[in-house]
Amino acid sequence: MSNSDSFIDEVADEVRRDKLYGYLRRYGWIAVLCALALVGAAAWNEYSSAQDRATAEATGDAILAALQEDAPEARAEAIATVSADGDAAAVIALLQAATQEEAGDAAAAAATLENLAADPAAPAIYRDLAAFKAAMLPTDDVDARLAALESLAMPGQPFRLLAMEQMAYVSLDAGDTEAAIAMLRSLVEDAAVSRSLQDRVQTLMVALGEPLPEAATQ
Repeated sequence: MSNSDSFIDEVADEVRRDKLYGYLRRYGWIAVLCALALVGAAAWNEYSSAQDRATAEATGDAILAALQEDAPEARAEAIATVSADGDAAAVIALLQAATQEEAGDAAAAAATLENLAADPAAPAIYRDLAAFKAAMLPTDDVDARLAALESLAMPGQPFRLLAMEQMAYVSLDAGDTEAAIAMLRSLVEDAAVSRSLQDRVQTLMVALGEPLPEAATQ
């Protein structure tokens, strides 16, 4: 019986080997194809990463070169020639607006910021920052500036508290001290106010001769 069992086992093993070889002959190309696909995907990922790094480095070098220009006008023109996509494009637009403002061209800076704020392809945080910076640009139209800041000071806006601070400054410049003080009080009592902003607000209130809220003096 032992010889018979051994013979049966050998036959079974041989059958299994034949089936395995058959599967390999029939489906082995799939395994080879999968292996090649994995190798190719890894190679492409490495190549793509290298390309992205090279593009980012080139963009960074171009920005640094533009910012090294001596004259503000030259810096603004140089920044305008730098091209990029995604987040980098938004950062370049913010830098371009800053150099335009520095060069004394507030209208160009406002246009650059407004274009970025209205660009649906730009990340939301950069659109909001562009809108805030646009509202901070000097203008003789106090009402328009206050309206822009008021929309940015709505609950849920990322720059709400900073917009409220700017509204207080604009109100003071316009001679509306009462409105400015009311805004400052709202700021200093806001639970989300940062320590640095709270210190600025309290300093301004003291300069205006206004008593600080009890919560702010404790």
